[in-house]
Amino acid sequence: MTSVPQLPAELWLQVFSFLSWRDKLSIRCTCSHFRHLVDKSRPLWKGFCVVLQQFSRYNRSFWRSLAQRHVGRVLIHSGKRKYLTQLSSWLPALDGLRLDDWREGDVTELKRFHRLQYLSLTSTSTSLKNLDFLFPLRHHLTQLILCNVQLTCPASHLLAAISQLTRLTSLLVHHNGSVRVPTLSGVLTHLTELKHLSWTMITYKMLSHDFFSPVHLSGKGGTLCLSDLQLLNYDAVVTPEVLQPLSCLSSLSVFHLYSVPGPTCHLQTWLTSLPQLSSLTVYGGHPLAAYADFLPSSLLSLTLCVDLEPEDLQVVSVRAPHLEHLHLEPWSSSTNLVRLVPQLFPHLRTLRIRHHHISDSDFLQLQQLRHLNILEVLDSFHRPNPKDPNWVVNMPSPRLLQLISDLQKLTNHRVQVITTSHRDPLTCHCV
Repeated sequence: MTSVPQLPAELWLQVFSFLSWRDKLSIRCTCSHFRHLVDKSRPLWKGFCVVLQQFSRYNRSFWRSLAQRHVGRVLIHSGKRKYLTQLSSWLPALDGLRLDDWREGDVTELKRFHRLQYLSLTSTSTSLKNLDFLFPLRHHLTQLILCNVQLTCPASHLLAAISQLTRLTSLLVHHNGSVRVPTLSGVLTHLTELKHLSWTMITYKMLSHDFFSPVHLSGKGGTLCLSDLQLLNYDAVVTPEVLQPLSCLSSLSVFHLYSVPGPTCHLQTWLTSLPQLSSLTVYGGHPLAAYADFLPSSLLSLTLCVDLEPEDLQVVSVRAPHLEHLHLEPWSSSTNLVRLVPQLFPHLRTLRIRHHHISDSDFLQLQQLRHLNILEVLDSFHRPNPKDPNWVVNMPSPRLLQLISDLQKLTNHRVQVITTSHRDPLTCHCV
């Protein structure tokens, strides 16, 4: 057998490119030659994010290996200012950073990261006095997440700080109702390149006529460049006039405040005002029957975590005949929904479902979806002992593994079945 060093490095790197992050880390521990190849190959670590905590555990060799791989994304748990100083000395070109459970009231050391494009502050245990640390980052920052961040500054200071970040394409602000911003028009006036916006709506009962109208569009009948909008804890009254600037929106996600909604289904107004909507996500609120007749025919992607019945899916198939992506999590106890999917949505390419209450035959009928490429099973856990419901194994059950094998055989392995979802570690977990 040919020895390891005699094979071309390009061949080994091609093989390593198919490995998971965990396997790459295992390979580099096998010998010094592989460690050198893996650490020196920047493409192998593209998009890799490292999670750091208790910095005293990391020696110079550890930091050197991260620097060699050009690691650009880091998540710090329970961090302090001195951690940022140490991190900047080893990874000054960092482009993505998340601070989770930050332990100090100051993050001014962020100014050391001159190329930071992605910043996420989540679940801070100490109040931040101000947001002045954002000013030095304004030239490069394109994505900002502020989720459950305790602020002692007024909302006006928050808006002023965010408005300086004129290169932002994505903004996420989630809070518990402590931040009161009358309208989003001020933010949208300055952030002209913003494409994705996620905002907590718990403080709004009725949206004002200029809620989404930036100054440069006021009275001109223009539309925003915003393409993706997420609304958390939503239950606000809205009119078609308010939504006029959003007529070009392509993706809408609504996470309702109440599982038992009020008498008026506000989602009807949203759907009739967004004729170009291609993606819709709904969590909670009214049953699907209240707005199914208002779904635009342009829909290609649909997520429904709501109360629905089989006849409601019939309406959806008529209203959105070209649906390609479906995430189905009904609140009702109906177990015969999945058997309807192949007939109602024949163009599906991706499907996300839960399988525990689905019969084997209904599961295998998904083979009829001729265009299906990815099936994601959202509840891939099982209880080995029925007499002990507290014993839960977070792995696919033997039954699920057999179903997956049978389905792949029936589709000639065309369908990829995913049982473990991987979230971006830099994002928050609210949505």
